[in-house]
Amino acid sequence: MMDYKDKRIAVLLSGGVDSSVVVYELVRQGLKPDCFYIKIGSEEEEEWDCSSEEDLEMATFVAQKYGCSLEVIDCHHEYWDKVTLYTMDKVRAGFTPNPDVMCNRLIKFGAFDEKRGHDYDLIATGHYAQTEIIDGEKWLVTSPDPVKDQTDFLAQIYDWQLKKAIFPIGHMMKEEVRAIAEREHLVNAKRKDSQGICFLGKINYNDYLRRYLGENPGDVIELETGRRLGQHKGLWFHTIGQRKGLGFGEGPWFAVRKDMAKNILYVSKGYNPETAYKQTFHVHDFHFLTREVPMQRVTFKIRHTADYLPATVISEGNGIFRVDADAPIHGVAPGQFCVVYDEQHHRCIGSGEICLQE
Repeated sequence: MMDYKDKRIAVLLSGGVDSSVVVYELVRQGLKPDCFYIKIGSEEEEEWDCSSEEDLEMATFVAQKYGCSLEVIDCHHEYWDKVTLYTMDKVRAGFTPNPDVMCNRLIKFGAFDEKRGHDYDLIATGHYAQTEIIDGEKWLVTSPDPVKDQTDFLAQIYDWQLKKAIFPIGHMMKEEVRAIAEREHLVNAKRKDSQGICFLGKINYNDYLRRYLGENPGDVIELETGRRLGQHKGLWFHTIGQRKGLGFGEGPWFAVRKDMAKNILYVSKGYNPETAYKQTFHVHDFHFLTREVPMQRVTFKIRHTADYLPATVISEGNGIFRVDADAPIHGVAPGQFCVVYDEQHHRCIGSGEICLQE
């Protein structure tokens, strides 16, 4: 690990096991970081507040155990204004957003920096990711744990944010982190990893969409035959590539296309329909992490998975790139982030949003 002596370090302490072991790792090196618990949630704090009392209790215990200060930073309004509205606007327009990606850029390394992080040289989180200095430049590189690697969630942060970011457990496997937590008798050593979208907590995603977007019924049509199968309750409840939850007989059915103008959901039948796959797609507004680099042969992800997929990337100008995957990809949906890595899937180059262009 790099020498962080004489650096002022802020740890984003969530109450989970990963960020708790981050505190341990820094203290073990003789450092004394300051800990911060970021409070986020929807705009109706009373009824929909997801800032768990248990999370804060766990964070308080860990900070006290290692003699670190803990401060609660309320980013509730910033989260609603930036991340939640981004999510609702994208979903309403028929896209498949990733709120956790934008949370890292806008809240954890954004709003927090504006409120308190600017007083610190480095911001430490429990992400499974690493950084590496290559030819004098700091790059985001992948974790050795392919299942837990979270570089895809960090692929939209700004270069100045990356320069301040450190990931003290990014070189570890999850099992190692758990073992440290148990050995150190951390109160959350056996706590399950959080799942789902961070601002929702235990709230069902479709219930949340229904609350803010309502329902907008429309036809469900079989793509190949034009046969009407029934109605959907709103296109925002469905994602391209979705199989579960469509609720029609004679299945299985896959959601393969949305016609936003006509409010039609197109589906295809079968366990592996060709229409659920795409080999070529476009991304726009590509965001380079460290700096712009030429891209041709790369690996990429379009969802959080352990697999890195090989492809050729070709620039078409104006920030638009064409991705020609080596093999057809299931469930390519507009609005998803395509995260691009080098051929060895070591260095994360950046990411762009998949667009509607065919």
